Amino acid sequence: MKDTFKHQGMRNKLADTVAAKGIEDKKVVDAIRSIPRHLFMDSSFEDHAYQDKPFPIAAEQTISQPYTVAFQTELLDVLPGHKVLEIGTGSGYQTAVLLHLKSKVYTVERQLELFKKTNIFFKKMGYRPKKLVFGDGYKGLPEHAPFDRIIVTAGAPEVPKKLLSQLKIGGKMVIPVGEEDQVMMRITRNSETEFKRETFGNFRFVPLLEDKN
Repeated sequence: MKDTFKHQGMRNKLADTVAAKGIEDKKVVDAIRSIPRHLFMDSSFEDHAYQDKPFPIAAEQTISQPYTVAFQTELLDVLPGHKVLEIGTGSGYQTAVLLHLKSKVYTVERQLELFKKTNIFFKKMGYRPKKLVFGDGYKGLPEHAPFDRIIVTAGAPEVPKKLLSQLKIGGKMVIPVGEEDQVMMRITRNSETEFKRETFGNFRFVPLLEDKN
């Protein structure tokens, strides 16, 4: 599948839609405008790629709505060179947005089917996260901590303490918290023991699953 002028035109419209909905960070809008979302989906669903809506992918997961990706990314406030932990690689689209912002991405996926598929896709497309790990997102990647930023792309019933402990002082985590519907939360680590919590409206994500073993 190629990236054609038609795709680029649809992408421009999508970026304009996301900006019209309130995304103000021009770098984030530029990422939506630049990244060929249709390549992250099965070619038979190409017509859906540039609609501002989520869409099912493998392993009963979804590729998030572009506005939601942009919203989380804007809240995260990523700077070039930031070390970012992403929980829930999924299709890799959010990963690509973070890479477009020149961050160093460490990403964890617990669905083996998605992990294998995305690993092959990244290599084919030339996307180079620092680490793509098959594992339990609840545990994070303590061996690579601390992180400047942590982004969670699935709904957690509560904020995982292990992820908080891997956040650098001054660092930020963006995570949807709740059971059926989630509240988008941004947590800033102000010191070893102090965390500032802000909320930014309701969203709906697939659940963040924990490995109980």
